[in-house]
Amino acid sequence: MGKKYLLGIDLGTSATKASIYQIDGTLVASDSVSVPMYTPQPGVVEQENNDFYTTAAQAVRNCISKSGIELNDVAAIAFDSQMAGIGSIDEDFKSVTRFDSWLDMRCEPYIKWVDSKAGDLVTQLTGCPPTCDHGPKILWWKNERLDDYKKIARFITPASYVAGKMAGLKADQAFMDYTFIHFSGLSDARKGRWSNELCTLFDVDQDKLPIIVEPWKIIGEVTEKAAKDFGLVAGIPIAAGCGDTAANALGAGVTKSGMLFDVAGTASILAGCTSEFIADVKHRVLINMRSVIPGLWNPLAYIGGGGLSLRWFRDQFFNTQQGKQLEITDELYDLMAKEAANVKPGADGLFFSPHLGGKICPSDPAMRGAWVGFSWGHTQAHFYRAILESVAYEYEYYLKVLQEYIPDLVLVETRAVGGGSRSALWNQIKADVLQVPYQCLKRSEFGTWGCAMIAGYAVGIYPDLSEIARKAAKPDDKPYQPDKNLQEIYQPLVNKYIQLQESLDQLYKKL
Repeated sequence: MGKKYLLGIDLGTSATKASIYQIDGTLVASDSVSVPMYTPQPGVVEQENNDFYTTAAQAVRNCISKSGIELNDVAAIAFDSQMAGIGSIDEDFKSVTRFDSWLDMRCEPYIKWVDSKAGDLVTQLTGCPPTCDHGPKILWWKNERLDDYKKIARFITPASYVAGKMAGLKADQAFMDYTFIHFSGLSDARKGRWSNELCTLFDVDQDKLPIIVEPWKIIGEVTEKAAKDFGLVAGIPIAAGCGDTAANALGAGVTKSGMLFDVAGTASILAGCTSEFIADVKHRVLINMRSVIPGLWNPLAYIGGGGLSLRWFRDQFFNTQQGKQLEITDELYDLMAKEAANVKPGADGLFFSPHLGGKICPSDPAMRGAWVGFSWGHTQAHFYRAILESVAYEYEYYLKVLQEYIPDLVLVETRAVGGGSRSALWNQIKADVLQVPYQCLKRSEFGTWGCAMIAGYAVGIYPDLSEIARKAAKPDDKPYQPDKNLQEIYQPLVNKYIQLQESLDQLYKKL
């Protein structure tokens, strides 16, 4: 083909990031632009669909300016985006409603209604228990904002909105790639299609749902108008792209059954990689996302603000030392870790519940955080270590559920990304609790690189998507190896942590 560059764009909750890559995976330029978020009243979190488009255009223009590349050398483009929220368009592909964010809880009554009506069926078909995602949100718009609902031609994700607008699509060409559909509440995930049974049961007009496609399907080309907006040339192929977690997993080279993927960011996400579809009807813990790689699945669960708990503790409790006010900087994390490393595994019996904003897996919006077991002998370092260990205990609970469904699954390695992966202490704690090696990666960008690989595969640059993802992941030289001697210490603590979570869950349901 003779083209030299690929463009990947990540449409996140708080920022849009664009990156230009050489076809060998070398990052040429990257740029990030903040995305506005609107909270007009408590519980309502919205974003403008067009803000995703304008911030993507600005980020790409900035990348082009930084890189100095020849525009004709861009081979293809793909997007990823946040997954559980949903937007809408009319027949002309114009926004009808604001993007209903995954943080927006207006649909909570409809989550309960869906669960009471057919919770197990939704879990069996979609791979995801009823939660705050597309289905309950669509029902909220239909029942609470009927006039708006009537104007909606298709419900779409941010990735499909921006890609579709760039390509000049009409509503009947609107799409959603298959990595999103577990969050739809309306799909048959194994068959990769909308479920007639669920749509009929919940009285959802299937004509308002987009076409389901593969991530590498070329959905169109950059129009003249979009070329001016983005600083590109017209005619560049646009691939469908995928969800942000799927893009990050691909970018990290998680392409083999038995691998784990830890996103240590604002949310703490642990995903497995299996060749089997799992419907966790029993525990309602695992959400089963289809991998970008055909034939693989990513069963996952997450803490809504796992990483945020560290920042909260730093800002509220660790900004004063020996009576002196400390400047709040990222360097404080290193100081906290240094002190916590001197605390024995198990934090001398102190437990922390990291669900400060509600529990996601299984869903319990009323759940809140808790400290249990502290005494006069516990220090700030104990409290911080307990936070780090709590996330590891939660992860081990997820793995217990996963291995209940697939007993012979051999866990070979965890790939860690996100800001938390820079903490040597946290990586070692997780390795010791999970008894799985923890591997950090040299690459700093994963979502946009996952998109770039999809774009390259879509136009034939890469013959094997799994192979290029594996080769480009570039692990650090030395993984964090689990200490076998700590397994006897940590496993009883994990069991106590699980019992604690069950007790807290019952407590908050009674309050």
